[in-house]
Amino acid sequence: MSTLDVSATGAAAEAIAAHVPTLVADAVASRLFAQDHTLWGEAAEDEASKRLSWTGLPRSSRPLVGEVAALRGELEEVGYDRVVLCGMGGSSLAPEVICATAGVPIVVLDSSDPDVVRGALTDLERTVVVVSSKSGSTVETDSQRRAFEQAFRDAGLDPTTRMVVVTDPGSPLDEQARGAGFRVVNADPAVGGRYSALTAFGLVPSGLAGADIEALLDDAETVADLLAADDEANPALRLGAAMAGTEPLRDKLVLVDAGTENIGFPAWAEQLIAESTGKEGSGILPVVAIGSEPAHLYADGTVARLVATDSDDDGGLGDSVVTVAGPLGAQMLLWEAATAVAGRLLGTNPFDQPDVESAKAAARELLDAGIGAGDEPAFTDGAVEVRTLGGDWLTGTATLDTALDDLLALLDPEHGYVAVMAYLDREADADLENVARDLFERTQRPVTFGWGPRFLHSTGQYHKGGPATGVYVQVTTTPAEDLAVPGRDFTFGQFIAAQAAGDAQVLADHGRPVLRLHLTDHDAGLAQVQALLGRGGA
Repeated sequence: MSTLDVSATGAAAEAIAAHVPTLVADAVASRLFAQDHTLWGEAAEDEASKRLSWTGLPRSSRPLVGEVAALRGELEEVGYDRVVLCGMGGSSLAPEVICATAGVPIVVLDSSDPDVVRGALTDLERTVVVVSSKSGSTVETDSQRRAFEQAFRDAGLDPTTRMVVVTDPGSPLDEQARGAGFRVVNADPAVGGRYSALTAFGLVPSGLAGADIEALLDDAETVADLLAADDEANPALRLGAAMAGTEPLRDKLVLVDAGTENIGFPAWAEQLIAESTGKEGSGILPVVAIGSEPAHLYADGTVARLVATDSDDDGGLGDSVVTVAGPLGAQMLLWEAATAVAGRLLGTNPFDQPDVESAKAAARELLDAGIGAGDEPAFTDGAVEVRTLGGDWLTGTATLDTALDDLLALLDPEHGYVAVMAYLDREADADLENVARDLFERTQRPVTFGWGPRFLHSTGQYHKGGPATGVYVQVTTTPAEDLAVPGRDFTFGQFIAAQAAGDAQVLADHGRPVLRLHLTDHDAGLAQVQALLGRGGA
């Protein structure tokens, strides 16, 4: 295969044949890379005019290579060999895949769970912390920053020598951090969070952890002209058409790791696609395949096979398949461009996220009102409290099995999907992800799995703004021990509880049915939930 390759079969190939000639005739690729903000219609022009600098990042981010190298040299004086990244959504997912692919360790803290936060507050004498927030006001990241600052001080360490802030110029965090003497690296403000992989948000933590960020930019720059070309061979036009141009629209995109060298790439692509397209009642639902490749597929889905650059395997998965290969930097730019093209085909603004703020607002209201007020469970089964929202759909039989049966009975057999949202420790409780495969086998419908609260900054947009075809299972737990947020009037435990409850309420307000399962005893309750969601049969 070439450096960047996109091939397709079945309905995906037909979509490419149907749409790419028009995209070429309309000069979509060259206009995109010339930052033409009119490509998505008048309603999107204002937002697009402020969000297109990502197309030039392979070149404009070059100064960061030297800046990060110099920063590494300065920080080596404190003898660090552990990098912790505090960030959410696009601020954390890109560095995670960059570092995993490069084979260098990084600790990504993208949770409000007090047990998870406490677990990251270790080995402080050898730790450097990167605090990443585009807006400078992300509550999760601000809370994590406060916790680390306090922990460093309690350990007799100067936090200004061990913390680096990445944010947009002029943000509240930018001004506060500079005033307090912290190192600050500003990112390009004309790039949205999910398109920021090749900005300071992706490059600073990855470079400090030891990844070769210059090679990453080299790979992206090598294909930039190809992706900007008004040519039917343009991989971005081909991938965008395969994603959003099938007729009728196959609005589920199953991301299958079929041997790609880019470790963890499906999770990064998931947030890019879901948050960019899932709005105004439409969108493409990305589904990260769990375990082995799916042996069969639903009729409203396309498989995106992510293969190694030198692969010649044609896969044979379903009747609509697009196969993508290429090095990481090249693929990041490819999928960003393809998602922008998909937005044009869908008639959607790929740069806003109108429904993300609603869950944040609901969480703030719950924090102000007090968590748990008037929120009694419908019933308790063993170590699991059960609550239902989004309609009167519970039959009244007080067991976990019947509650799940009632929820799945609402699933549209032709267009529906199941979303499992776990506000747990994604490392300690990683096995829970496997229930997605079990539920797929049971329902024959796509099943997504998201770790809370990080999915709120990605697929959470699709859940609320996309088609009203989902049913939702939320899993929460009681922390082993709560943790105060320094300088705030709430704890991490109260905050994550408010995030979960707020998200469930907003889903219900949008007419989405939600089954909330709260573990009163983590281990016993988790075993119950795994048995419940993983059981076979109908």
